Amino acid sequence: MYDIIVVGGGPAGMTAALYARRNGKSVLVIEKNGFGGQITHSPKVENYPGFYSVSGNELAEKMLEQILEQEAEIEVETVTDVRRGDGLWEVETEEGSTYEGRAVILATGVKHRMLGLEKEEELVGEGISFCAVCDGDFYTGKKVCMIGGGNSALQEAILLSEKCSEVIVLQDLPYFTGEQRLQDILFAKDNVTSFTNQKIVRLLTDDNGFCGLETEDKVTGELRTIPCDGTFVAIGLIPENEPFVQVADLNAYGYFDSDESCTTRTEGIFVAGDCRSKQIRQVATAIADGATAALAACRYINEN
Repeated sequence: MYDIIVVGGGPAGMTAALYARRNGKSVLVIEKNGFGGQITHSPKVENYPGFYSVSGNELAEKMLEQILEQEAEIEVETVTDVRRGDGLWEVETEEGSTYEGRAVILATGVKHRMLGLEKEEELVGEGISFCAVCDGDFYTGKKVCMIGGGNSALQEAILLSEKCSEVIVLQDLPYFTGEQRLQDILFAKDNVTSFTNQKIVRLLTDDNGFCGLETEDKVTGELRTIPCDGTFVAIGLIPENEPFVQVADLNAYGYFDSDESCTTRTEGIFVAGDCRSKQIRQVATAIADGATAALAACRYINEN
């Protein structure tokens, strides 16, 4: 039995484990894939306090080393259910394990919606990026594409337009779905061009790696080759919170319906990181959530 079980080993989950251990609570972190979450897709992180530049993998490794040094326990399994047992929370996994805890922190994260193209996975961090704040500086003075037409894509493209020599915005619908105000700001810029009804059909590479895109016009069928130095993809995030709807409400987009307190409708269940409803999804906000959720869980345990 553990005081706190953390579901998810990204920055939010590992920060929660760190704060819980510093408060003398026994902690188990269960991660289904690899520790670090989305940050491991970034070849360089230059907006994390204390590091001029660090790879996402290195930062994740340091976080993991830190919680292990604090004697948090870890398991690599996939959590499928969280339910109330005999006075404790029972956390079940796909592998057949059941763990008991006095409180549970759900830090399940999100995954980026992918294009589903050949070579895509191997090019993530090597020409394909998901975060202009994180990776935009690497393309200063270069030509990039932004794939997507919603608010997130437009906001990212505005940021890129301040750094890059040229930004090409590609939308698969006949129109952009982002706010008109953002469209007015973005498309007024001289170094920004846009195309609608564009299906991305191929990622182009040469001996040096990623070098562009091939698109197909969904109306005319015309194929277009677009040389570029990098591509940013903003076609949505996918939270994986459905297994936990019995203990935490979801909003219309599938995120945990929780505010900055990181609490839920269920006592003893807390949420942290990108999986909850929030405006900003960055490593700094994930870490803040992890600390908040852990301290709230510790107070809950102390009072019960």
